[in-house]
Amino acid sequence: MFTINKHITTNDIENEYSKLTSIEHRKKYAQFFTPFSIADLMSKWIIGNKELETVLDPAFGLGIFSRSLLNLNENINIKGFEIDENIFSKAQCIFKDNNNVSIQLQDYMYNDWDNKYDGIICNPPYFKFHDYDNKNILKEIEYRTTFKLNGFTNLYTLFLLKSIYQLDNEGRAAYLIPSEFLNSDYGKLVKSYLIKSKTLRHIIVINFEENIFDDALTTASILLCANDNKSDSVQFSNVNNLNDFNAIEKIIENYPSYLTKDQTVEFKNLNPDIKWRTYYQQQNALKYKNLVPFTYYCKVVRGIATGANEYFVFNPSKAKKHSITNDYLLPCICKANDVKESFFTKKDFDELRENDKSIYLLNAINPDENVKKYLIEGEKQEVNTKFLTSSRTPWYSLENRPPSPIWVSVFNRNGLRFIRNEAGISNLTTFHCIYINKFSISKTDLLFAYLLTDVSREIFEDNRREYGNGLQKFEPNDINNSKILNLECLSSESEEKVLEYYYLYRQSVLNGSPDENFVNEINQIFIENYT
Repeated sequence: MFTINKHITTNDIENEYSKLTSIEHRKKYAQFFTPFSIADLMSKWIIGNKELETVLDPAFGLGIFSRSLLNLNENINIKGFEIDENIFSKAQCIFKDNNNVSIQLQDYMYNDWDNKYDGIICNPPYFKFHDYDNKNILKEIEYRTTFKLNGFTNLYTLFLLKSIYQLDNEGRAAYLIPSEFLNSDYGKLVKSYLIKSKTLRHIIVINFEENIFDDALTTASILLCANDNKSDSVQFSNVNNLNDFNAIEKIIENYPSYLTKDQTVEFKNLNPDIKWRTYYQQQNALKYKNLVPFTYYCKVVRGIATGANEYFVFNPSKAKKHSITNDYLLPCICKANDVKESFFTKKDFDELRENDKSIYLLNAINPDENVKKYLIEGEKQEVNTKFLTSSRTPWYSLENRPPSPIWVSVFNRNGLRFIRNEAGISNLTTFHCIYINKFSISKTDLLFAYLLTDVSREIFEDNRREYGNGLQKFEPNDINNSKILNLECLSSESEEKVLEYYYLYRQSVLNGSPDENFVNEINQIFIENYT
């Protein structure tokens, strides 16, 4: 068994427990552990209280927060509550040599109401309230806080409300909870209380591409609160990876002077009755009706990643130099700049070839002697040892990405750019691939007509990633998780009109004089039918 003095700044203790404990037991007690990087961020907020002496952890678990806090300040006193005898005994062993930590085998919700704390830090249990045995707790909370609640809530919100009530003057709280309360009906009451108490200081919405939580949270937020009357605003932040925590730490260090004023909202302007997504993410889709998930029609995946473009990419002159025939060359768009318009045709591809552009990938299936020589040359250059190539068998094999009918840009400053791949060729990661899973070929034209419009781009904007100087990026899942108008709700007359304008626009593009008026007409049809 681990002790407090070993692996203090890792999740080794939690990982060992998870291996030795059944998933059924962990689910029964809602035991989903906090990554140490997140625990550390939350602890730094708590430690920022210069008067800090006493800290409460209402859902102690194996003491990830206590280990983090003691690593930052070994002199503070920590009290924890735990209801699972199994994990309680293990936690006692971990902290048996530390007199600063006291753990109670009790239900926090029914105990300790009269104590106040300088710091409260918690990853509460994620029970729906109707699964919780002690329903009378609502009456207790209403009595103590004088705030009316209802039974349609989640236990973690009750933990939060009680903790806010127990914050001493200048006290701070840090809670890791699902983000859903920000945008759900049951969250209205919680948000109302946070506004009323004026303790909420910062909401950090975690939007990691990969789930870093132990089989539990898919979306999460960190709530930082303070009972100090030092701010009349709430900071909203989005974090997409662990590196983003560096910026959050700077905000914490500089509290109450927020570093990003444009992401703060004054208490008086916070509305508990709306989805708070509007404060940290623009939601253009809300303007439209009859929306469906983008994946209802399509799926987006990234383009082919070679791991060594300088080796695998060919132009005609390079192919001639190495005597590589077309049998071993896969037609491919390798640079976004080589696609100028919304339609990429065989004629466009032929022009690139004539201009000796990079338009091929080495496809060394059953290589002949010339290809074998080139592969040997690649091994001498250690191309086979690169990150991606070393994971493939054989190292020179290409990813399985059949040509997609539609491409979409990765980086952009003017909204998403969609291209109809009429040439039927492949593409590198400069574009994402859009594969259609519902429409027939004839309906693909209708879909692409929609994708050309400002309406579609506006809705996709809800899931954008922003960088400096207005640069935006869309990962495949940013688009997959977006909404799209349900094109099946379009009347036959409107559909015919859309296609009429679409074919006129296509012809204008192919003629070298793109007429955006046709796209504007298509856009107007969708506005009239879906707003």
